[in-house]
Amino acid sequence: MNASPWFWNTKAALHLPDLIPVYKTTAGNYDFKIYDLGDSCWLVARWPDGNQIAFRLAYSPNDRLQITIKERKNDLRLKIGSLLGDYEVVLTLPTENRPVLHYTTRLTPASTLLSPYWPRDIVPLGSGESESMAEGQIHTRQVGTRSGQLYFSMNQPKAGSVLYLQNLTALAGYNQQTETSAGDSVGGEWPEIGFGLPPTIKNKPLAAGKSYTLSDAFIVFSEEVPDDEAAMAQQYLNLLAEVYLALPKPATNYTHWPDILGKGLKDLIDSPGCWVQLDGHHYFNAYVSDYVTPPEIMVQLAVLLPLLDYVEWSGAELEVMKKVKASLPSFYSEKYSTIMRWHPKAADTLEGEEEQKQPLVMDSWYLHHPLLNLSRLALKGDKVARKLFLDSLEFSIRVAHHFDYKWPVFYKVDTLEVVKAETQPGKGGEKDVPGLFAHVMLQAWELTGEKRYLTEAEKAAMHLRGQGFDLFYQANNTAFSAGAMLRLYKITKKEIYRQLSYLCLAGVFNNVKLWDCDYGYGKNFPTFFALFPLNDAPYTAVYEEQEVFCALHDYLRNAQDIEILPSVRLLITEYVRYLVDRAAYYYPTMLPKEMLQEKPKIGEVDPNLWIALEDLHDGWEKSGQVGQEVYGAGNAFGILPRHYIRIPDQPFMVFTDYPLYRFSTRKQDYLHVRMAGDNRIDCRLMVVKTGPGKLPGVEVHINHKPIHGKKSKGGHFEYLIPGNAEITISWK
Repeated sequence: MNASPWFWNTKAALHLPDLIPVYKTTAGNYDFKIYDLGDSCWLVARWPDGNQIAFRLAYSPNDRLQITIKERKNDLRLKIGSLLGDYEVVLTLPTENRPVLHYTTRLTPASTLLSPYWPRDIVPLGSGESESMAEGQIHTRQVGTRSGQLYFSMNQPKAGSVLYLQNLTALAGYNQQTETSAGDSVGGEWPEIGFGLPPTIKNKPLAAGKSYTLSDAFIVFSEEVPDDEAAMAQQYLNLLAEVYLALPKPATNYTHWPDILGKGLKDLIDSPGCWVQLDGHHYFNAYVSDYVTPPEIMVQLAVLLPLLDYVEWSGAELEVMKKVKASLPSFYSEKYSTIMRWHPKAADTLEGEEEQKQPLVMDSWYLHHPLLNLSRLALKGDKVARKLFLDSLEFSIRVAHHFDYKWPVFYKVDTLEVVKAETQPGKGGEKDVPGLFAHVMLQAWELTGEKRYLTEAEKAAMHLRGQGFDLFYQANNTAFSAGAMLRLYKITKKEIYRQLSYLCLAGVFNNVKLWDCDYGYGKNFPTFFALFPLNDAPYTAVYEEQEVFCALHDYLRNAQDIEILPSVRLLITEYVRYLVDRAAYYYPTMLPKEMLQEKPKIGEVDPNLWIALEDLHDGWEKSGQVGQEVYGAGNAFGILPRHYIRIPDQPFMVFTDYPLYRFSTRKQDYLHVRMAGDNRIDCRLMVVKTGPGKLPGVEVHINHKPIHGKKSKGGHFEYLIPGNAEITISWK
């Protein structure tokens, strides 16, 4: 194993037999010691078996630090004098109720300061009695601007596992001053791992006399080294939930989604840039004013299904849905016995500037996603959708058999010739498509009762095994796969499928952003718990987020009567809560014009149009670089039916920012609600005015005990409710 001089020198110094700690203590099963190595201050954690790992608290090259330590009731405070300036470190050790190590390091520079290089801050030491290299495995690390995480195990000598998370929100002052990004700052290669400050040699220096947070680390230890993929996925989810509970989280705000939906629906219907006409039918454009790309079936259904959710919730009638439904049969090819991605009568206008923009080229997931939406329509009684779905199934099964349930990225519909085999060299194809295909087969089984479709679902599901975190290709498809695996578990009672659902969810939560990008343009919109659409995407995207949001709602609904990991319930409900808070900021109308891309890749961006941007970027980059995404219009139409409860003949609705397991009304003045989530975190419940008059007298009870709310802007009433609570709402 290769490493730098910083690593070897630090490891050797921390193994010196006469090295005396400046502080030591025990917390839980772990011993902790603080060492002064002259130019750096280290915290060494020792597992019960004697293996050790070191975390750097402060660093000043070629220096002699001056360290004083003050014990307080709940933490330690270190004052460290250095040539760079004055350090302050606040260290909180794990406890039985909060098994997370947390330290924050701040520096007040003595003079303006540039940092061309900052070594990573974790040194795996191995056994205290041996100077041999500790061997370990990195399971996952930060990619781009995702969570500043590092999850790894120490395998030789066998010690345990660690989830390290840098709270990158706290570094906003550093990033703003130096004009650096927090992306790709946590990771490394074994054994030189951890967090490294973004270098500032080409950027603005830190100012003298001003305090900057240089590290805000949350660490949770385990004495277990996962011995297989299932154990790894479950350990990751459990450790992430522990860190999440300790992590400072931004406050959420109520967004009045009925207003946003009304504006979005008007612009979707009335804006010419959202539509194109072909062969007597109307079709949604993929992007606003994109008249070059021919109509796609995925785009039509990606808007139609959320509209259907809204219509079923509201009782409204939307003529636009009839237009879209009337266009669907035109995508079916009698020649190939399947629906096609591109409209057959316009596919020859494709110019082939991208690999998939050719008439007969199919992106693997693009076949199954429309089939999934057609099956949803079919299960609701739509005869046209049923025929399109059933008539296309044999082709999809033939493709699955041809590729042995291991789909490439692109293939040709007519010959099944592979156009692009792998996402990147050596990375394989679209590894979550077996789960999406299984979902489609389960829908076919539910629709027809034919067991062969259930058999196909099980065969495909087994090809999700062995992929680890690489299983995640596209966020919505991985989330759909998680739901399909849970359904298979409920049908068959085979534990492997519950484990595979956790593997899919681990992939989803590995691709989120557990920090707020509060620098540059990022100051204008919340980003906490945002989800990236692809495993290497540089931005978050509205369409994939909206579909993951719906898929996770369905996952909880299917899981309400079975045992699943508490960490899963917690993480899903928190993702949903934060999406409901921040999804409005995908609309360019919510953002300052100066942060919008003037000339996007596709179509145009109209800052006054309530059609969401596809892409939100790092704080130093403009957003809307891809375009304004018509097929992301389902955003509001997915949120409203899932988070607002209509009360017949009353001038109010009930809103929750957590998902609900169920609700029921037994009388005209009585509503019973069962919340999802975890009772260690509160969510928001609101009585939302829908008319001009006063609200009736409303009482809210949790487990028969009354709670009091507060009046909020707009005349609504707001309550804080613990997750997983039984709530009764009554009014007079």
